[in-house]
Amino acid sequence: MKYKVLLIDDEPSALEGMLLWIDWQELGFEVCGTSSNGRQGLQQMKELEPDLVITDVNMPLLNGLEMIAAWQREGQREIKFAILSGYSEFEYAQTAIRYGINHYLLKPVFPEEAAEELREIHQELKQETRSRMMNLIATSEESSTLIKELLNENPVDKTYTALYARLSEGISYWNLCLIQSAPEMYAEVREKAASLLTGKAVMYLIDLDAGSFGIVYASSPHAVEGDGIHELTLALREAYPGQPLFIAGGDHEESLCCIANCYRTAKEALMHYFYQPENSGLLAYREIREQTFSYHYDPIRLIDALLSPVNTLDIAGYRQAVDEAARGFREKRVAPEVVKKFAIHIMYRIQELTPEAGGEHGENAAKAFKLPEIQHSMMSLSGLMDHLRTFGESSIELLLQEQDECSHGIVREINQYIQQHYRESLSIQKLAEVFFLHPVYLGQLLMKKNGINFNEQLHNLRIAEATVLLREHKLKLSEIAEQVGYANYGQFLKQFEKKMHMGPNEYRNAKF
Repeated sequence: MKYKVLLIDDEPSALEGMLLWIDWQELGFEVCGTSSNGRQGLQQMKELEPDLVITDVNMPLLNGLEMIAAWQREGQREIKFAILSGYSEFEYAQTAIRYGINHYLLKPVFPEEAAEELREIHQELKQETRSRMMNLIATSEESSTLIKELLNENPVDKTYTALYARLSEGISYWNLCLIQSAPEMYAEVREKAASLLTGKAVMYLIDLDAGSFGIVYASSPHAVEGDGIHELTLALREAYPGQPLFIAGGDHEESLCCIANCYRTAKEALMHYFYQPENSGLLAYREIREQTFSYHYDPIRLIDALLSPVNTLDIAGYRQAVDEAARGFREKRVAPEVVKKFAIHIMYRIQELTPEAGGEHGENAAKAFKLPEIQHSMMSLSGLMDHLRTFGESSIELLLQEQDECSHGIVREINQYIQQHYRESLSIQKLAEVFFLHPVYLGQLLMKKNGINFNEQLHNLRIAEATVLLREHKLKLSEIAEQVGYANYGQFLKQFEKKMHMGPNEYRNAKF
């Protein structure tokens, strides 16, 4: 860890020597600034916030010891000091000890001697940092325990009286920011939030329900943007772009003992996230205070509107029905738990329509789309409708695939039947009666699967056999026409010439 050091000396050559001949980086320091007198040094200590100040004693305007005394009286943060002095200024070193300073470097500064002293200072700074961190963690954990009891409206132990008074001192208003993430992201998001809170005054991270935590902080009803929570939540949102993250703020309270009300109102605001755009920022309770949820809608009409296109295998119609349902829910602002239950019900109904709904497919679909988990999942209306749309589309595609596979089988059977009976008086109507299909549907199915219509298929089979019989020279033309299925010779002649581009007699006498 690198610590910042400020060098103060009125002799430019002394400053230059320390900058050039001491390997600050190797010793764990970085020089953040230099100064030539104590008055300027005080100002730079405020601006640069160094961890260590190495100062000459004898300087104009304000000498080193006076500067140290002034900082110890008025400074807002603790700084470690080391003084520069010569052998003739030993009395200054003695005075410095009275200020609690026990590190000094002799002039002229030799790099080896300085390095040894700086290593010792670096070790002390590390120990002090560790000690402050441990104290901070202990105090923070104790404060979090107290606040959690207040959030749960539990009686607070009397041992926390002094801590409660210390936490409340100087704070006019309190609030809670509630943050909810997907369960698999919770640990990472919480850790990131904790790191963002490091060094933040009056901000406490509290673990709450599964997948959520709260940040209790000093608030202001008049300067909401300035209380620091917006910057923190924005940084958290930027750290996880595209990830489900709901962030809601409660109603501020004047007393820490009323923090449970902040929690209640934050949870209320969080519910309204359902109708927020994806990845929106902090939703404050004051923004939704006047809004209420509706519990009235027409489920029968909606169920029919969504299931009808599934039954007719109309993907475009299903998408339109989902969009209209989403629009209706948003306009009426139907309660999120009601919308989720409705969506789950529709998906189970659609699942029942798909092949092998009760078997492995049904189990896999429920698992893939996490149907049982939707009720308590983090989903906005948009996300839920996307889920419903995808589920329905995949089910329709599965039904289309099943229909396609079934039609392949039935067409195979029909083609076999035609092959066996084309010599007879065969029509599309008779085929429809044999296979219990509507004639129009049957004609469309044969056209789709075979690439030609039924009549053309029938004539192709008859003319193909006729060519074989003609080359055998055993039967008359009229006998051939009758044998391949034509009721009269004229019809046979017409179809033969159309197919073979010559008459039957010409074909018989042709040399192949």
